[in-house]
Amino acid sequence: MSEIAIVGGGPSGAMCGEQLARAGHQVHIFDEHLAWEKPCGGGLTHKAVHCFPFLLDNPYPKKIVRSVELISSEDHRANLEMTHPIVIYSRKVLNGMLLDRAKSAGCKVHQSHVLGVDTSTAKPRYSVDGEWRTADFLVLAAGARNQIAAESRPLERDELEMTQGYFVPQTADSITIKFLPHFEGYIWSFPRCDHLSVGICGSMASHTSAQLRTHLTAFVEKHAIATEGAKFYSHVLPSPQERTLSDRAVLGKNWALVGDAAAWVDPLTGEGLFYAMRSGELLGKSLAEGCPEKYTAWVKAAFSCELEFAARIVRRFYRGSFLGTAVTTRMVQLMNRSAVFRQLMGDIFSGSQDYTSLKRRLWGHLGVNVSEFISSVLNLPAAAELPRGGAAAD
Repeated sequence: MSEIAIVGGGPSGAMCGEQLARAGHQVHIFDEHLAWEKPCGGGLTHKAVHCFPFLLDNPYPKKIVRSVELISSEDHRANLEMTHPIVIYSRKVLNGMLLDRAKSAGCKVHQSHVLGVDTSTAKPRYSVDGEWRTADFLVLAAGARNQIAAESRPLERDELEMTQGYFVPQTADSITIKFLPHFEGYIWSFPRCDHLSVGICGSMASHTSAQLRTHLTAFVEKHAIATEGAKFYSHVLPSPQERTLSDRAVLGKNWALVGDAAAWVDPLTGEGLFYAMRSGELLGKSLAEGCPEKYTAWVKAAFSCELEFAARIVRRFYRGSFLGTAVTTRMVQLMNRSAVFRQLMGDIFSGSQDYTSLKRRLWGHLGVNVSEFISSVLNLPAAAELPRGGAAAD
């Protein structure tokens, strides 16, 4: 494969292009917007910084945040102090940095809109600037609702979430996460260098755009966040189901999906930046080796098991109850009662604790109530059925 076309210049497309260009391939990245803002927090967790140290060691403006305030639907509050901070970028800055790296590696970056793709022939074709062109391989990195290869399928409403948000000219030092009653999603306030990203995300199958706007308006008014003159954004992101991650095609004979287009997003937290960058890197390396079939196996080993686990528990987390009230409410209450549980949640939020190894950390270190709570959420065996080796922490 000498010539590779990448549709989409976000984190996944830019990372994939950088890998391929460094390996000597001729790479063209096409994006209508290039670096642009997007209604999301822009946070990069510990696993992202650990995997890509340049995210911390660079001159680009960023915010280092070590604390998170969680607010339950009934306004219980808990504060988390994270051992590993979250690094927060403006999406325009982050996308610009990753595109700069891709250009430095040798990618040709074009501010153009690809209108269509055709993967039915031996060499894939794409339509840009009024003409059809060919490449040896086509990387589709243009988001959850953009054109995809015919061999795959579009994401359905229950595999998507809607986000709405403001960029507010205020500053803060802590992230705020607000849960809502009977709502599959949350409200966020993420501090960036010179503004706040304040927004809401919710399942498209369960909530309307008007409902999201109403909840967001009530939040900013209650917290005296001045949105007058602030730009309002809305965007659609993937929120994968188990079937999305296990059955949907992300690789064909001459094409592949990465990032949001592949639905590589944590459906529980909404984190997508790490998975976008990591999937772009893994696809780039597999193509550089001339073995695109390695891509799906590497993704499986790297993170897709984590996403499948999150997809299994996401509805129970947002809609479930424990001891007569919402799971999210009990979670906030238990964080105030147990220092060990609070540290555990801080590690989950910062990205230093993954889901699949979570249960190994639990038993013998938490009190009975906390262990039973986590068992109910994660659908694990009851705490009483498991061996204990330490003192309660309540």
